Amino acid sequence: MALGKLIDGQWTTAWTERDDSGQFNRMPTLFHHQITADGSSGFQAEPGRYHLYVSLGCPWAHRTVLLRSLKGLQDVISLSIVDPVISDQGWQFSERFGSIPDSLYGSEYLWQIYVKAKADYSGRVTVPVLWDKHTETIVNNESRQIIQLFNSAFDEFAQHPDRDFYPTSLRPQIDAAIDAIYQPINNGVYRSGFASSQSAYHQAVTELFQALDHWEDILGQQRYLVGDRLTLADWCMFTTLFRFDLAYHGLFKTNLKRLVDYPNLWNYCRELYQYPGVAEWCSIDHVKQLYYAGLPELNPSGIVPAGPNIDYAEPHTRDRLLATAA
Repeated sequence: MALGKLIDGQWTTAWTERDDSGQFNRMPTLFHHQITADGSSGFQAEPGRYHLYVSLGCPWAHRTVLLRSLKGLQDVISLSIVDPVISDQGWQFSERFGSIPDSLYGSEYLWQIYVKAKADYSGRVTVPVLWDKHTETIVNNESRQIIQLFNSAFDEFAQHPDRDFYPTSLRPQIDAAIDAIYQPINNGVYRSGFASSQSAYHQAVTELFQALDHWEDILGQQRYLVGDRLTLADWCMFTTLFRFDLAYHGLFKTNLKRLVDYPNLWNYCRELYQYPGVAEWCSIDHVKQLYYAGLPELNPSGIVPAGPNIDYAEPHTRDRLLATAA
């Protein structure tokens, strides 16, 4: 999410994630170490050893803080939450409501953490970041891999080890579902919002709503993305859906429909929001501040809209809809 990047350890506001056709192309993450219970990966699962840096506004980081909560890892993995508004130095730490400063090093900006891990680092400075306090380096900054780690690597210390969102028997189907929603939906909202040509925007927004229509039909026949089991795929979908009407529909011009216009997707979103351990990590304020106040290219005035008023706590009707479908 952060506009700007590091080049040989030096911060620059250069941002080159669009190609010549105006399409937004997300740069890959670079830290992909694993954590294992026995430490065979070089990083052993231990309480108090790891620290998670996130933004509550960013959907990729949101996935990881949700899994930390859902598994009951709050006392195992410490947490910092960046300011929701991206500065000219990228993600910054502050005392703003809902933010948690860097308790490890007192850093002012997240890029300082990246440089601490690798002095000549070149690349994007993104959240989430999973940090190892022992070796003082970044273990992983790829959200999909971090949620897999949180799902099982720390079960010995988790409050809810019985919550398995990535069961071995379903991993091929879960991975396929995450792959299927990534480009058209999770990344599709950004491909629409950051497109710099009409053709790039049209392609992205068309693929986005075709995918939403597809999953609207699927969720009219089954409870979750992979049958009747709640999995990591659902949490990957949820963090995009939660932001859809709050930010993407307006700022990113993904306005063919609102999420609330999709009966099954909207009910599904509310059901996940109401799952124990989720709502307290869903900050409407941080989401709106990030997108409307933190992206001057798309909203030069920085004015944050008053609405929309969305009640995620409204009782869902998934049971009734699925009973009717059956």
